[in-house]
Amino acid sequence: MVTKDNLNHMKMPDIRVVDDDFEVEFGLELIKNADELDPRDSLLDEIANKSSEVKDKLIHNNERLDELNSEIDRLTNHADGLDYIVAVGSGVLAGVIDSLWVGEFSLERGSDWGKEKVDKFVVKVAQMQGYEGDDIEGAIRKLEGFGAPSDSNTMDLGGSLQHHLRDFAHHPTLVGLIFSMLTQFTGKAYGTDTNGLFKVVDVKDKKLIGKDIPQKFLFGTVYWFFHMVSDMAGSSSTPGAGTGLPGPLLSLAKELSVLPFFQNMKVGEHSLSEWISKLFNGTLLAKRDADGRIVEQVRFDLRAELGVMYELGRQAIPVIINECIVRGFYFIRRLAMEIKEKDIRQFRELNRVDWDRVKPFKNRTIVRMLTIATGTFTAVDMVDAAIRGGLKSGGNAALFAKEFLLRVNFVGVGRFAIAVSSDVFMGVKRSGVRNERMMIMGEQLHLKNAQIFYKQAEMWIAAEKTEDTINEVIAFMENTTIYFMNALEDNSRSLEKIGSYKASIEENDSALLDEINDILKWG
Repeated sequence: MVTKDNLNHMKMPDIRVVDDDFEVEFGLELIKNADELDPRDSLLDEIANKSSEVKDKLIHNNERLDELNSEIDRLTNHADGLDYIVAVGSGVLAGVIDSLWVGEFSLERGSDWGKEKVDKFVVKVAQMQGYEGDDIEGAIRKLEGFGAPSDSNTMDLGGSLQHHLRDFAHHPTLVGLIFSMLTQFTGKAYGTDTNGLFKVVDVKDKKLIGKDIPQKFLFGTVYWFFHMVSDMAGSSSTPGAGTGLPGPLLSLAKELSVLPFFQNMKVGEHSLSEWISKLFNGTLLAKRDADGRIVEQVRFDLRAELGVMYELGRQAIPVIINECIVRGFYFIRRLAMEIKEKDIRQFRELNRVDWDRVKPFKNRTIVRMLTIATGTFTAVDMVDAAIRGGLKSGGNAALFAKEFLLRVNFVGVGRFAIAVSSDVFMGVKRSGVRNERMMIMGEQLHLKNAQIFYKQAEMWIAAEKTEDTINEVIAFMENTTIYFMNALEDNSRSLEKIGSYKASIEENDSALLDEINDILKWG
């Protein structure tokens, strides 16, 4: 390309004429001085740079469009009639399993299971500490040696029935551990009063307050853990029964209830703090007679929380079966479609399978199938709960509501809600991705127009330069023609004068005439 630091040589192709041993070569070279550079060359450079930028942007946008098209395909529901039939059938089958095998939610059954697991855990921990028996009473007595400083404040923080709930150091959670360590370094116990307000009292018996930092950590962590284990199954006087520890959920609820935001919150007719206390001491869920008097208390402690998890685990079985059927069908069918489409005949050719199209995860089709399957399951479960609740209630609305709720599969309802949310979220995301694709496609159109504009500009500049070059060549040819004509005239005049020089040539060099004659004869 032309610069101001050099000369731009425009050279026409050489013309060569050969006649026997005589050879003549004509060359035409137009030379421009560096000070006479064509400004259109710098414009062409600028156009070339801009055109290159447009081309790079087009390539980048095309790559992004490929990504967006793939994402839109993933977020698009491609399910067909067979997929929907299988999804509905799977939901019905799971609903039947739930009705015949899972049955109603039983807190009593779950609590019995939780009590059994807690008792075994307490005995096992006691045996690790040297206990040689296998009964729960002896195990608790063995672990009761690991006391807690705040036990001396039982009457200040709820008494025998509420102490484990209202004393935060008796919560078997991370918060409980923190308050246990706080007691070691402050000598105070932390909990709530009867109105649910945060309360701080001095520890009365400080024999379990460490004298130095290592001992504080020993009492605040190791002793605290073994003390929690001994309390979760009751006391040695009421082994396996009595007041246990609140579970993680109830502990968290009690801790939150002291915050200003929750202090005025009500659950039914009770404040949140009072409702939690009644749930823990067994009066909220207690069994009552026809007159409303408590027949049997049902405590919601750690054992009951474990029981709830057990019952939810039972409810999760048909939900998991439903999930496995739908995902398994999707995987097998899509794999078969891939094998057929790509004509795979041998096992080693499976590497040609596009596994992203086969995997039953993270695409709108499987999400839609699960939405239908879980929705069908929930519908079947609700109908079954309503029928059984109606049969047991005998027309009593309150009893019907209770029986209905006990039969509802809450895990299934939760899974259906998640499926619907995922389906809606993917739909919203798909709209956003499509909008981005439309915007990029619009930008591509403008870039294509710009690219055409730059190409046209280059063409017109090149055409203009070509015209100038042709005009220069024509002018040069005209000058060359005049030059040749002048030379021809000079040659003619020279030939005419040769005769007048003959006498002088013969006199001075007679052989020259012979050479000239030979040249004229062969020429």
